[in-house]
Amino acid sequence: MKLFYAKKRTDPKCDMERWYTASQGQLIWWRFQKHKLAVVSMVVLAITYFVAFFSEFFVPYGVETRFAGYENAPPSKIHIYAEGEGVQRPFIYKMKRQMNRKTFRLEYTEDTSQKCIIRFFAPGEATQLLTLIPLRRHVFTVDGAPFFLMGADRLGRDLYSRTILGARISLLIGLGGVFLSFVLGCVLGGISGFAGGTMDEIIQRLIDVLLSIPTIPLWMALAAAIPRQWSVTQTYFAIVMVLAVVGWAGLARIVRGKILSLREEDYVLAAKVFGSTNSHIIIRHMLPNFLSYLIVHITLSIPGTILGETALSFLGLGMQPPAVSWGVLLREAQDVGAIAHRPWQLIPGAFVVITVLMFNFMGDGLRDAADPYR
Repeated sequence: MKLFYAKKRTDPKCDMERWYTASQGQLIWWRFQKHKLAVVSMVVLAITYFVAFFSEFFVPYGVETRFAGYENAPPSKIHIYAEGEGVQRPFIYKMKRQMNRKTFRLEYTEDTSQKCIIRFFAPGEATQLLTLIPLRRHVFTVDGAPFFLMGADRLGRDLYSRTILGARISLLIGLGGVFLSFVLGCVLGGISGFAGGTMDEIIQRLIDVLLSIPTIPLWMALAAAIPRQWSVTQTYFAIVMVLAVVGWAGLARIVRGKILSLREEDYVLAAKVFGSTNSHIIIRHMLPNFLSYLIVHITLSIPGTILGETALSFLGLGMQPPAVSWGVLLREAQDVGAIAHRPWQLIPGAFVVITVLMFNFMGDGLRDAADPYR
């Protein structure tokens, strides 16, 4: 009986008093937990951002580390069994390159006489964590031979290290662009709907102009105006601005429509009578009433921004070497030879697809959880 009562008190489904006294944030979280796919997506995204933020620790080599003689090398095969030695620690064989006399292509084969042990949390290439903290230890390293978990590119650089290090730019540029467009959309849409008059006309005509221009050509035109001599940091913030220029227009129009439908409600009029400022009424009383839409917009805009950066970098108008992002990596593998003979160089595209799917699944769960009518 005591166990049942304890379970009843800790289960929100059984304790009705807890539901009645819970805040809006608690109710959203409890409903969100019922959406298992969304919870899994949130965990995957949290791990992805954590790895991207501390990417130097999770990769064995730097972004520009080259290995002569290993150009376009395939992924290294991990072994745990050696002939005559049985099961042992994970290891790889050193690869050797030779010319195929029939196809006249360079091919890589394993040299079983040279075995290299994979060491975990061991000293490796010296680098700096977040460009500030000296770092020597990595999650895994290999002595005696380069270890290509996802193969190498045309210059002999480890594709796994470049993909993980490039995730920082691709993921953070999505957050930066969405944050800026979200703020612009809410502020300008709120002003347009609440103030009305001339200000409403000016903002709406500006939105009409932005929405009438095709997105990709507009992005390309703005990105092409970025000077090529700018540093990586300057280019990063410029791309964020480019992606946010158009992103706010659709949100502003929706916010305006919601504000127009809510500004004559009784609780809004009551807030005006009590002397609340316009900004307080919009932020405290109106925006929470369509919070579910705002949440869905954010979760869907982040993957859209990531795809935008990837497209611009793929076309050569986004991030430029030596900066590394998923779009830059895909641009280096856009020739037919990569698809036919070096498919591992397309792996960064899989990271883009998985990240976008995780954001969509999480957004679907947040939309259902934040909807007050469900």
